[in-house]
Amino acid sequence: MSAPFEERSGVVPCGTPWGQWYQTLEEVFIEVQVPPGTRAQDIQCGLQSRHVALAIGGREILKGKLFDSTIADEGTWTLEDRKMVRIVLTKTKRDAANCWTSLLESEYAADPWVQDQMQRKLTLERFQKENPGFDFSGAEISGNYSKGGPDFSNLEK
Repeated sequence: MSAPFEERSGVVPCGTPWGQWYQTLEEVFIEVQVPPGTRAQDIQCGLQSRHVALAIGGREILKGKLFDSTIADEGTWTLEDRKMVRIVLTKTKRDAANCWTSLLESEYAADPWVQDQMQRKLTLERFQKENPGFDFSGAEISGNYSKGGPDFSNLEK
């Protein structure tokens, strides 16, 4: 079985002072670099449908209203190699038209080039989902991100 589309096509990260965030059709990933040796008990993380808060050792790293809603019960955080916290949020709206342009409503916006690359990736991911027999990981998209999208019915598997 082939790898999931995200693994074949890579991610389009948006850098931040504390790490990076990126997205797929269904999820938003937040990766926060923390001091080496950080322990799980040093981490305070609050995940709600429209809010996120992260503090390490009492020092606030990230806090605010998310760009769009998520499913609060499905949000998780993990400490990886005692040097990075990964937060995974499940989007409420899971389609290519729901490309987050920033992590929070007023902070950590992707620059226009990164936004364009994110939208292209989500559009390709949607095409892959709708046409599972085709491999879109190397495809190029040029500007048409409508919900209808192109017609691939004439392609062979």
